[in-house]
Amino acid sequence: MHRSVQRHRQRLTRVLVGAAALPVMLVASGCSSDSGDGSGDDAKKDSGSSASSSATEAAAVVKEATYAKLPEPCKVFSSKTLKELVPEGTKSGKEGKSEDISTRGNCSWDSLDNKGVDGSQFRWLNVSLLRFESDQSRGTGEKLASEYYTKHAEDARAVEDAKNTKSQPVSGTGNEATLVTYDLKKKEGTFRQQTLVTRVENVVVTVDYNGAGLAGNDSPKAADLTKAAEKAAKEAVQAVVTANGGNSGATSGSGSDASASPSKSASGSSGKGSDLGGADDDASPSKSATKKD
Repeated sequence: MHRSVQRHRQRLTRVLVGAAALPVMLVASGCSSDSGDGSGDDAKKDSGSSASSSATEAAAVVKEATYAKLPEPCKVFSSKTLKELVPEGTKSGKEGKSEDISTRGNCSWDSLDNKGVDGSQFRWLNVSLLRFESDQSRGTGEKLASEYYTKHAEDARAVEDAKNTKSQPVSGTGNEATLVTYDLKKKEGTFRQQTLVTRVENVVVTVDYNGAGLAGNDSPKAADLTKAAEKAAKEAVQAVVTANGGNSGATSGSGSDASASPSKSASGSSGKGSDLGGADDDASPSKSATKKD
């Protein structure tokens, strides 16, 4: 009887020990399963993060600027246009110095029609071209050109000693254009200034045109000078388009045909043409008048 009870207790002990071990195994199995699922989630997260990073890097690549070259500044205008704007100075074109003719250039002409005792008529014409290249850190050439265009138009409205300053937008000339007009009195007479700043994609074109009646002659009508300046600006914009393989017969309308057949920007140094530099120094209307002091 005693041995039977002892064997029963031993069997009960083994059953209890086995029952106690079962939850431990289940817990261990559960931990193993959770660990596997966690690894999968981490892998998915890593994969998603990598894909997102790649997409961000791809989006961060700045597109190349539309225009890769500039026309020769002294050949921007046709002989007919020069004859109309600077009748006595069609061959007086002087090209400004430029460290990089692919990003900046300018040319100026002057005309003095001397009528003896009846006085004289003076005209001065200048065109400045500034091309911006795309920059990974600063943005596209078009963005940089637009920022410069805005600042340059503001500067044109703030010329010292200018009188009767007026500003207005101009349509049908590049992507955006502004005309600034004012009078500037000098000892020879009153110079009537027209500054037309326009942007065609990543190129900013500035046309300065002024006229004065000297030695008692009447000053030219501002409306006539404005009409001439607008014609010259459209021709300069078209020269940029043509130089880059665009349609020579296209009308460079605002935001439309100005970008016809664009060429891609050449690789190399980026962000060129980001400051005013030497090309525009000669474009100052006050300086143009001072030249005849």
